[in-house]
Amino acid sequence: MNIRQKVRIKFILVAALALAAGLISYPRTVKFIPPVYGALNKLKINLGLDLQGGIHLEYKADVSNIDGDKVSEALQAAQDVIERRVNAFGVGEPLVQTALSGGEHRIIVELPGIKDIEDAKKTIKETPFLEFKEEKSEEEMKEAEKMLAPMNEQAKKQAEEILEKAKSGENFEELAKEYSQDPGSRDDGGDLGFAKKGTFVPEFDKVLFESDLKDGEIYPELVETQFGWHIIKKVEERMSEAEDKTEPEETTEENSVEEQQLSLESEESELEIHARHILFAKSSVEMFPELKYKSTDLTGKNLESASVVFRDQGLSEPQVSLKFDGEGSKLFADITKRNLNKTVAIYLDNAIISAPTVQSEITNGEAVITGNFKLDEAKKLAGRLNEGALPVPITLISQQSVEASLGMQSLQKSLKAGAAGLLLVMIFMIAYYRFLGLVAAAALLIYAGMMVSIFKLSGFLSPWPITLTLSGIAGFVLSVGMAVDANILIFERTKEELKNGRSLSGAIEEGFRRAWPSIRDGNFSTIITSFILIWLGTGFVKGFAIILVIGVLMSMFAAIVLVKAILRFVIGEWLEKRFWLISNSRVKNKLE
Repeated sequence: MNIRQKVRIKFILVAALALAAGLISYPRTVKFIPPVYGALNKLKINLGLDLQGGIHLEYKADVSNIDGDKVSEALQAAQDVIERRVNAFGVGEPLVQTALSGGEHRIIVELPGIKDIEDAKKTIKETPFLEFKEEKSEEEMKEAEKMLAPMNEQAKKQAEEILEKAKSGENFEELAKEYSQDPGSRDDGGDLGFAKKGTFVPEFDKVLFESDLKDGEIYPELVETQFGWHIIKKVEERMSEAEDKTEPEETTEENSVEEQQLSLESEESELEIHARHILFAKSSVEMFPELKYKSTDLTGKNLESASVVFRDQGLSEPQVSLKFDGEGSKLFADITKRNLNKTVAIYLDNAIISAPTVQSEITNGEAVITGNFKLDEAKKLAGRLNEGALPVPITLISQQSVEASLGMQSLQKSLKAGAAGLLLVMIFMIAYYRFLGLVAAAALLIYAGMMVSIFKLSGFLSPWPITLTLSGIAGFVLSVGMAVDANILIFERTKEELKNGRSLSGAIEEGFRRAWPSIRDGNFSTIITSFILIWLGTGFVKGFAIILVIGVLMSMFAAIVLVKAILRFVIGEWLEKRFWLISNSRVKNKLE
């Protein structure tokens, strides 16, 4: 294969690239071919929140249980987890950033193009917050009980007020329906039905079976039990029917006293009393797990993997097995060691799902979550845990659907302004550099088509679609200027070589060679600066920098590869005879 054939092949490849970029960026040109047009028209540019609207969510991050020197690390981990969640949801280039407002740590999430705000919230919060808690010490439990004392005093005071109302003749059933905190009898007006002695707790039984309450009478005092304070009303009593009666045996002197006592007890056990009550529940630490348990350092961030297992290797009760990393294994071993014969609570999204009693120290870094799961539920939970658990709990404090801040009208204006700028640059290049400028203008059009094609194909060929924002458009337009700058350097070098007496083809080759170091250094410095912006910037700044990097690389490709391939193909004797297409007459006269 000779040089001319290689030049021809490269030009054909450039033409094919130009055709492909043109069709992808503007598929209407093949509208007369429905299958091709349909396929190309499915490729869309992913617009940012400022161009197409979307959802803005703001979360409060609870870092109260995290050491001060680890807060930044935990917030960054939470930000990374949320980004993974929304990326998996199909949102390109989301804005996820942390902020400090009024002493509170916030996580701000912006999702461009998403309309269903409930679905978005579910997606973000779907990642569970897993935490292990241990029982508080005796001193801490006493403090917790002191915290509940005012609540219990208030409940007792209310019970005394309702007792006076009941004693004054107000309808007991209505009072029970309104005030009783016993879910089993409240709707029935506090009705407990007929019951034998021993059915209730001793304090309650004593009032019913050992006091002198008459039918329809209310016990004049509150009755305190482990459940709280009761207002008791005796409705009626009856003797239950004996189940089986046999002929009595002859009574002897020796057993008569004993049998009489048994007979009395038998008669007493047959007594049934129908009662009603109004319960004012007593608050206890057991009712408030947040008071009984305290946080440990072991959370979902220490989770290495989660899988579904079955109890006793059977298929009846699926469970979720957890395996911790090295740090988590050590923490779990310490927790189980200091809580022997005590419970350790497993919390998921701040709700207790299991509180097993520690039988022995566990050093292998494994735990099991039980919860009467169905198989699908256990699989879903294991999957969610494996996707990454939030290292800090988050609470949604603000949400809004954001309309496009610029809107499609502003987008169209921006695109028209960019197209006008591109056209003016092309006119300048053609007017000043003539045929060389015409080739540069053609390459510039190919470059624009390639950039639009990259925007469209990024979501189709990669899991990280490029999101075009207004700042991204600015990066794109800036890269166009840099592409022209490279061509100007090349053409000015070419002119110098022509003045020095080189042939047209030789001058062009030397112009590319001598201009390359300047083009390389100038563009690489821009790329380095852009990477710094990507590393340190957030949100739209990152978008600007990413598109600028892509634009600079593509502009270098257009200026160096495309223009060179086209010029090598078209340069020939016909152009030597029409030198005015290259430069002015003074250069030509000098060459002659």
